Amino acid sequence: MLPTTQIRKHRQLSPYLYLFIPVAFVLGLGAGYLLWSPKSTPLAADPTGNQRVTVSTDGDPSIGPVDAPITIVEFSDYQCPYCQAWYQQTFDKLMASYPGKIRFVYRDLPLPGHPESMPAAEAANCAGEQGAYWKFHNDLFGGQYSLGRAAYEQYASDLGLDIAAFTACLDDHHTQAEIKADTADAVRLGLTGTPSFVINGQILVGAQPFEQFKTIIDAELAAKP
Repeated sequence: MLPTTQIRKHRQLSPYLYLFIPVAFVLGLGAGYLLWSPKSTPLAADPTGNQRVTVSTDGDPSIGPVDAPITIVEFSDYQCPYCQAWYQQTFDKLMASYPGKIRFVYRDLPLPGHPESMPAAEAANCAGEQGAYWKFHNDLFGGQYSLGRAAYEQYASDLGLDIAAFTACLDDHHTQAEIKADTADAVRLGLTGTPSFVINGQILVGAQPFEQFKTIIDAELAAKP
């Protein structure tokens, strides 16, 4: 049994202990969150204050002047509904709003769970070997025939491509090497969803509206000498 004086001291300190314990618990949780929370890829913001990344565009299909002040690289998936929605709602408006100022580069990021994303990307690259990449790309996102081998051959026929060469290209799968290289670059950048964009080195993830692109592009153009 404690002496009476120690009991009194214990009773005097107890309220402070009861206050300290929950505070320490909350601080501990906060510290744990900071230590264990995953690091996210920085999104596009003020072009003067955000870290930029480097992404290759060599050999990838592009439209717009090579020396355009704005380069947009899209990592996308032909079976992704958000990619299709972005193309249908934003792509044409974006390009029309900045004539001659955007070089737009398309790179493939076929996602797991989308069985037609790789075949569709292969089909687009096979069309590209006959100089029809962007027309085929537009048709795929236009969705007239949906996706699938029969659809790819119909798109190719509509574009007047050499069907024998096109189907041979599909069958030997040699374009998969380029598609996998695109995917590896996306993984290196920490991109796991589609569509994802790199605008002059700044990452923007998701099917963002035109206004979001306009904010970034206008800031980039204003910063140009």
